[in-house]
Amino acid sequence: MSTPHSSSHDSSAPQGAPNSSPESLTDWLSLIERQHPVSIDLGLERVAEVAKRLGLLTGRGLARRVITVAGTNGKGSTVALLEALALAHGRSTAGYTSPHLLRYNERLRFDGVEASDEALIAGFERVEAVRLQGAPVSLTYFEVGTLAAFWSMAERYPDVAILEVGLGGRLDAVNVIDSDVAVVTTVAQDHAAFLGTDLNGIGLEKAGIMRAGRPAVLGSQALPPSVAAFATSLGARTHRLGEHFARSGNAAEWSWQGLDDTGRPLQLEAFGDPGLPLDNAATALQALALVGVKLERARCRQAFDRVSLPGRMQWLGRWCLDVAHNPHAAAYLAQRLAERPRPTRRIALLGMLGDKDAEGVIDALAPVVDAWLPVSLTGERARAATELVPLLKVRNQTVLPQAASPREGAAWLADQLGEDDEVLVCGSFFTVAEVLTWCQTKMDKPPAAVPAQRRGEGEASGQEQGLQGEGRST
Repeated sequence: MSTPHSSSHDSSAPQGAPNSSPESLTDWLSLIERQHPVSIDLGLERVAEVAKRLGLLTGRGLARRVITVAGTNGKGSTVALLEALALAHGRSTAGYTSPHLLRYNERLRFDGVEASDEALIAGFERVEAVRLQGAPVSLTYFEVGTLAAFWSMAERYPDVAILEVGLGGRLDAVNVIDSDVAVVTTVAQDHAAFLGTDLNGIGLEKAGIMRAGRPAVLGSQALPPSVAAFATSLGARTHRLGEHFARSGNAAEWSWQGLDDTGRPLQLEAFGDPGLPLDNAATALQALALVGVKLERARCRQAFDRVSLPGRMQWLGRWCLDVAHNPHAAAYLAQRLAERPRPTRRIALLGMLGDKDAEGVIDALAPVVDAWLPVSLTGERARAATELVPLLKVRNQTVLPQAASPREGAAWLADQLGEDDEVLVCGSFFTVAEVLTWCQTKMDKPPAAVPAQRRGEGEASGQEQGLQGEGRST
């Protein structure tokens, strides 16, 4: 098993109180991104200490039932589906996800509604006060945000809390909470610097969210053997897609078979396309059944009709925005696009970070793309468009002029499109977020405010302190 990256700095060196108290959400995000020596610092010791001080590890917990979701891809979709299904069945919910696309508020939701600035600030204030009690504890941006979200959940105590793991699983801050049901969606290569490249090793890291004697839902038939083996060794009650629960049919009409929390067989039929991966929809149904929700077909259909997730096969006219940033996610995206009527031209506006497998993404998408517009990203881990061009040309792909940013590329492309052309925007949360904001402006909608601090693709700056993301999720 490959060993997760460990930082060489002294992460125990605490950061003291700020010179002045932040007032706005932007101020708080600016503060917490610079309080810790590095942006990603995997490990639970510091997080657990502050969680204990917050009272999160004793008493009634975050919610009546907690579901934690890990996986390389499909986490965000599964969380969105779980939330929609729980709400449709009359349950109150709290959801925690990363990264965000346009607003930090997207990361914490109550009953499907983004948390207000005031609610987020209250959480930050509480974590800041508690981490400085006694021996100060230094926390990363992602760790502060996670603990603040958990404190806010505990204050409200909803019926179901749905938690998305950031990076890996075993050592991720989210794993400080013992969940009632653990979900592993998929396992693929991403974040090699932290998780290694061996799929069995990556699988073990993600399986680390499981708990002895509690249900573990395995949401893919292609998981490495280490995931099920770990669940068995732990004594978790395993529910595997294709064995203990299943789906049949296609996106137009599909059915589900699974088990309730007592082991009784369930069957629900004639669902339509939820617009998200069907494996994730089947997995969400099984996980929700295991926390005691009595699934009803009509309520499930309502949830599937209403669920949406920005940046995942999101269509704005002829523009498709998808945050796919690794080969596994790109292959699924290509499969879905291949099911659609082929346009005259499909042009991919591609912008990627430097630590992502651009060659693998291009190879996966090439069969459904006619031309490419490479764009540059900015920041610590950015990749320039000039670095994408040779990767495309060596594969005999048609390359359009490069652009200095996703927004510039989108503006140029909008003037070049034929009547039957389509645009695919992909490669990074950063790419999709910038083009999504541009689209909102172009369509005469007020652009959503984008805090200066965005985290993205593994929370690098949580983990570039920027859109936390890419591999924190899809």
